[in-house]
Amino acid sequence: MSGDLKEWFDPSRAGTTPDYRFSLANERTFLAWIRTGLALIAGGLACAQFLPPLPVAHLREIIAILLLVLGALVALRAVDHWVRTERAMRLGTDLPRSRFPAVLAIAVAVGAVAIIVAVLIQIF
Repeated sequence: MSGDLKEWFDPSRAGTTPDYRFSLANERTFLAWIRTGLALIAGGLACAQFLPPLPVAHLREIIAILLLVLGALVALRAVDHWVRTERAMRLGTDLPRSRFPAVLAIAVAVGAVAIIVAVLIQIF
């Protein structure tokens, strides 16, 4: 476990240096995931501060907490994927597969539907 954590901070410990363009592309992907995590965290804070009380008790707080947790998970997953991809490039192996984008898309869609239902309940 400690070796895996050290690799998060220094993925260059394995293999040989890949073409810098691939490393930079991997870093841009990492930064895109970090932006997504920050957006989810900002959405969670916005829900907690600005969303009016919803008809279901504590629904506003539940939505906020779910967005905050999802944002944190995205940030952690971003660094993990960045390291695994960098390591694969350095070792000349296949890039790691990731189901996380699909899971994140489903979670966001389910959350959006839940918020739509809550808003419709409040209107009617």
